[in-house]
Amino acid sequence: MNLEPVEFLKNALMIPSPSGNERAVAEYLVEGMEQMGLDAWVDEADNARAEFGEGPLQIALLGHIDTFPGEVPVRIEDDSLYGRGAVDAKGSFVSFIFAVASLLPEVGERMTIHLVGATEEEALSSKGARYAAPQIQPDFVIIGEPSGWDGITLGYKGRLLIKARREKDQFHSAHHEPNAAEELISYYNSIKAWSEAMNVGMRPFDQVQYTLRDFRVMPDGMKQVAELLFDLRLPTRLPPEEAIRHLLNYAPPTLNLDFSGREVPYLGPKDTHVTRALRIAIRQTGGSPVFKLKTGTSDMNVLAPHWQVPMVAYGPGDSTLDHTPHEHIKISDYLKAIEVLRIALSRLALG
Repeated sequence: MNLEPVEFLKNALMIPSPSGNERAVAEYLVEGMEQMGLDAWVDEADNARAEFGEGPLQIALLGHIDTFPGEVPVRIEDDSLYGRGAVDAKGSFVSFIFAVASLLPEVGERMTIHLVGATEEEALSSKGARYAAPQIQPDFVIIGEPSGWDGITLGYKGRLLIKARREKDQFHSAHHEPNAAEELISYYNSIKAWSEAMNVGMRPFDQVQYTLRDFRVMPDGMKQVAELLFDLRLPTRLPPEEAIRHLLNYAPPTLNLDFSGREVPYLGPKDTHVTRALRIAIRQTGGSPVFKLKTGTSDMNVLAPHWQVPMVAYGPGDSTLDHTPHEHIKISDYLKAIEVLRIALSRLALG
């Protein structure tokens, strides 16, 4: 096994790991972490786990090792490493591994670092993060997600998935009455109008985003059946339960609504021990730190209610490449992120 950072990440990208099928890449990562001298194992959720140090300060570094579906041929072109997961988010977790493996022994005397390569982040289950949540009681948390090597992500929007269904008796198309599909379209348009009214004067992170995911009409003999699936990305002022209250108010009693994927929005403070350590480390590595807010969701949303401690997301890569056929990470940025993390973790431990 090649333990050089670029080759190690490249080999990890060559192991397919869509949500629910992460075992092979977890075993690869664990083997590498063991060779780097870390106490490593694959847990019951197929997370790639490791620990470093025995000190009292508890640090959780959690990034996901599953990927969005679709294949991006793994290759290196100039300063770019292509592959599904290069940005989202194997690149972030592997940068955690190399940063921790490079720490001096005295860091381990003052802190214990818990590495978690989490499974099923790209699925609604967030299986890996939910499994790890009760097992670790961290003082500080860094979530492995692309922020750019000089960026620090403070928050993610929440999420809510809505499936609307309408069944009604069949009638002739010449009859002057909205059919099942038209009733769902009318409901969706009312939610769009509500969202847009909520968004007036708001910055993107504070807006309610809506996305139509699926729409289908399913004739069923004597019945009309139509289903519509859409999601909302929620700002901190609108937690899922409050959004559900509005969605129910706009729905006629003839519609059946099902809610899933409830994730609470999260926004952390700018000035904590973690943000200060990362800002200093970014400057020492030659960058100018930038705070970011994300309109998507991550395992930060899942873990924030459990780990109510200073938490940020950090990792190399451009998040606009997430899920795209052009996903790639700049090798120079990936190596800088490893150095930033090494400096930041050392500073947290040694002051």
